[in-house]
Amino acid sequence: MMHMTFYWGNQVTILFDGWTTSSWISYSLSLLACFLVSTFYQYLEDKRVRFKLVSAARASNPPKPQIEDPLLQPGDGKTAGSKWSAARFAGAALFGLNSGIGYMLMLAVMSFNGGVFVAIVLGLAVGYLVFRSGDEDVATLVVDNPCACS
Repeated sequence: MMHMTFYWGNQVTILFDGWTTSSWISYSLSLLACFLVSTFYQYLEDKRVRFKLVSAARASNPPKPQIEDPLLQPGDGKTAGSKWSAARFAGAALFGLNSGIGYMLMLAVMSFNGGVFVAIVLGLAVGYLVFRSGDEDVATLVVDNPCACS
């Protein structure tokens, strides 16, 4: 039976019909899995943001080529800052993977089991604390744009 309100109990179906718990052991292992996946979600988000910052820094300061090749002009798709570079594809793949995990976590919460909800929220919080709470030490580019208004 599909619950439409939060309930507490060890019998829950999470995401698939095959992932059904019927004992406290299977329920506890499922909660641990939800906790670990939500922590991994924060880890991937941290890696994605850091990858994007590194890619942006490399695109703004590309290495000087030793031999000038007239065939490789800016905007040809082979430079780090171009629209179709390998770094952008890798960033898009990380974003897609992380989005998929996020939606699966959302669907798991929609089982309306209180334990699953708490496990996922705690996993997200612990993952943020461990992997992302130091985001302020990641360099961000701030451009001082003087206004001609004064």
